[in-house]
Amino acid sequence: MRTRRAALAAATLWPAGALLGCGFELRRAAPLPMKSIALTGFPPGSPLAVAMRRALRDSGVALRDNPAQAEVVLEALTDARERTVAASTAVGQVRELQLRVRLRFRLATPAGRLLIAPTDLLLTRDMSFSETAALAKQQEEALLYGAMDEDIVAQVLRRLASVQSGA
Repeated sequence: MRTRRAALAAATLWPAGALLGCGFELRRAAPLPMKSIALTGFPPGSPLAVAMRRALRDSGVALRDNPAQAEVVLEALTDARERTVAASTAVGQVRELQLRVRLRFRLATPAGRLLIAPTDLLLTRDMSFSETAALAKQQEEALLYGAMDEDIVAQVLRRLASVQSGA
């Protein structure tokens, strides 16, 4: 009886204990090779620019307002959010929406040497829509846009991490 209890206790504790010594660690952003960066070309109040600034600050990169004072300049050539009707009923009621976040950017030195050629990033999400739950769908749309912004920022940071230092 005592052996069975010990085996049962070991079996229930094992999964948690197994993670302690396995080397599991949450994924972190790769260190960025630049010390300072200037963001240009984003529209005023852009949620994508806000998320980008926050992520760069969290990575330890100083943000500069003046591009001439920065080590590199990330220029947003296009920063757009799009919302289109993907499906509707025979009487014209919207049933499905397609949300898109599009960023076209390039990275250069203040002197103009191109480090990352103009690159397009596009994320698309489909969401169902019901006019009877319009407020809930509006909140869902805001959450989806926020998640897409975070995903695009992560993609940009991975590209920035791959830039050869010596800018």
